[in-house]
Amino acid sequence: MSYLFTSESVSEGHPDKVADQISDALIDHFLAFDKDSKVACETLVTTGLVMLAGEVKSSAYLDVQEIARNVIEKIGYTKSEYQFDSKSCAVISAIHEQSADINRGIDRAIPEEQGAGDQGMMFGYATKETENLMPLALELSHRILIELAALRRENNDIKYLRPDAKSQVTIEYGDDNKPKKITAIVVSTQHDEFDVDDTKMLAKIKTDIVDLLIPRVKKGLSTELQSLFNDDIAYHINPTGKFVIGGPHGDTGL
Repeated sequence: MSYLFTSESVSEGHPDKVADQISDALIDHFLAFDKDSKVACETLVTTGLVMLAGEVKSSAYLDVQEIARNVIEKIGYTKSEYQFDSKSCAVISAIHEQSADINRGIDRAIPEEQGAGDQGMMFGYATKETENLMPLALELSHRILIELAALRRENNDIKYLRPDAKSQVTIEYGDDNKPKKITAIVVSTQHDEFDVDDTKMLAKIKTDIVDLLIPRVKKGLSTELQSLFNDDIAYHINPTGKFVIGGPHGDTGL
């Protein structure tokens, strides 16, 4: 019996992903200057504001505001019209010292007795569908957004793209659990308001996604994976009709 499998991905400019990248950068910097750093931090991003919070035990002192701004700039939030940009957004830090009670469980004289500051339960499995052992639908969703970001940075073939975006790919599998074809692709991308006519603007975006973005994605795939693309794919491009307001201004990220 055939079945459908769907996965989605979000771009580097998606609010939640912006927050993730800032938190990751803080951890990376603390460990770079003190390999024994203990860092638990969270980031919230919204209109014109970045809030950093968490607990840290480290001998390193960092300019966390500058680190956050550098991440935001690298992502591409560099224009005031986005209502969230690297130079003008407020960055508030509420990071403080790690709890001594928690530290008792993770700093031990004998390394073999070291504990953890937290715990979590994860469930999942690897698949041989892709080289990185992730589901094929997810891999294709990632690749769509990687190429979309490349087009945005090149600012050549498509000049109206903004950082926030999502993608989703649906694949039909056969009775043998092998992928047969892609049945649907969703791409929602933030964009400049480059035309007073919303209908014309959406039509232009749809054409560019199908005729410029998708061929770039296919070009980087094996012949076998390229064969999954077909003329019957249902493309859903910016289904709401307009996506000018986006990023942390359109949706708070955590």
